[in-house]
Amino acid sequence: MKLNEFQQQFLSLYGAPAQGIAAAPGRVNLIGEFTDYNDGFVLPCSLEFRTQVMFKERDDNIITVHSLNYPGEKDSFSVDEEITEGQSQWGNYIRAVTYVLKRAGYTLRGADLLIDSNLPQGSGLSSSAALEVAVGGMFNHIAQLGLPPEQIALFGQEAENDFMHCQCGIMDQLISAKGENGHALLIDCENLATKSVKVPDDLNIVIVNSNYPRKLVDSEYNQRRIDCEQAAVKMGVETLRQATMAGLQAVKATLSENEYKRAHHVISENDRVIAATTALQNNDMDALRTLMAASHQSLKHDFEVTVPATDGLVEICKEAMGDRGAVRMTGGGFGGAIVCLCRDAEVPLIKAAVEMHYFERFNLNADIYVCSAGSGLQITSF
Repeated sequence: MKLNEFQQQFLSLYGAPAQGIAAAPGRVNLIGEFTDYNDGFVLPCSLEFRTQVMFKERDDNIITVHSLNYPGEKDSFSVDEEITEGQSQWGNYIRAVTYVLKRAGYTLRGADLLIDSNLPQGSGLSSSAALEVAVGGMFNHIAQLGLPPEQIALFGQEAENDFMHCQCGIMDQLISAKGENGHALLIDCENLATKSVKVPDDLNIVIVNSNYPRKLVDSEYNQRRIDCEQAAVKMGVETLRQATMAGLQAVKATLSENEYKRAHHVISENDRVIAATTALQNNDMDALRTLMAASHQSLKHDFEVTVPATDGLVEICKEAMGDRGAVRMTGGGFGGAIVCLCRDAEVPLIKAAVEMHYFERFNLNADIYVCSAGSGLQITSF
């Protein structure tokens, strides 16, 4: 939506002009899945798709929020009262960020909010993290909290973990807060150190959303985190970041089958992230293809988070690109999206192959996005 239309919508809802916009992007993870909550390495980039929160301070302590993506719905609550879950699923993300900021001792102000997002929801591109970071950025601005981007991201993760009850790691929120235009970000999730990695100019990021119905906030996702934590305990390390493949083999007899497989994925995936960072810097498609293929197989067999639809999409795109591109599942799994890295010539081949084969095999229509790496959280005042 164009800015003036967005502003007009705000004015018609609230009877006064907005003061600004907090905008945060979704992300695609090039490689490094389920390593973040194990203090490992990830290599995501933020996208040009964004969630925008238009805002105006109120003279009371009420938060009122509407979303252009959910016409007719609204949420309203007081920042002075105990923050509990409301009737609106998307509204609960605003409540979640409010809850964790209040818990940390910050004094918040009331605000009128209007949300607009062009991020495909439920596609594994982290629409929830984008909303959390945008709301955190809005509060940081109007209440003058003085939070750096890393802290806004950490509060977003706390909101997801402690209020929305999804035990995600820090990756999604941190790349949304700190993303850099034209770059991926190598993140060390143990200490939140980041390193910018330029995405080569001739490399396309093609995201194919399977449209397989999925919900991340469920027992399957959280159980995998428990498996990883239990494996770390039995290995005598604080997190799987400190684990080695030799150490895993040494205690294999003490681990359940699932604990072993989950740990095997995380340890091997950390190595793949470091290798893929070098491959991206060198624009080495052969290495990227090998590493991303190995990541997908590990996610399928060791972490068991792929579904036939995403496995099928990977096969379709792999066959279309041959040795001229790299592809794997991306995001939280159980559906969602796959990501391809390829040159310009392969983009129409991917589109044609998905159109020809995907619906026929899975009775689903996929959405295809040819993306560039975008910037992170931005606050604009009017």
